[in-house]
Amino acid sequence: MIAVDTNVLARFYVDDPKDPESASQRPLARDTLGSSEGLFVPITVVLELEWVTRALYDFAPADFAAVLEHLVGLPNVVVEDWQAVVDAAALHREGLDFADAVHLVRSGACDRFVTFDDRRFARRAARMGTRPPVSVPEPS
Repeated sequence: MIAVDTNVLARFYVDDPKDPESASQRPLARDTLGSSEGLFVPITVVLELEWVTRALYDFAPADFAAVLEHLVGLPNVVVEDWQAVVDAAALHREGLDFADAVHLVRSGACDRFVTFDDRRFARRAARMGTRPPVSVPEPS
């Protein structure tokens, strides 16, 4: 099995005509992902891929979720903790930051998730009724 880095996935999913390396790297990325060899995608690579596609290529949450759905559906690809990735993508579509969604779904066995990110995370998660619930610590 071969582990795949973020840049290979980015080249596979993003056609960037402004980047001169894209012309030579994209076909190689397609060959890699289209091969019959087993490929492993660490969850850290998935986190970085979301950042790259959002920050550099303006992917919307629904676009990134579609990328993940395609990726986990490839027969030769194993995405680490794929169910958490799919669940996080669903929360991301509903408005949570993808990294926060991954943190949350990977904490599913906990009673609650504590953060100082009230507006972007805690309030949104509360409106969504996530499990575990997300809260901001209060002074004692």
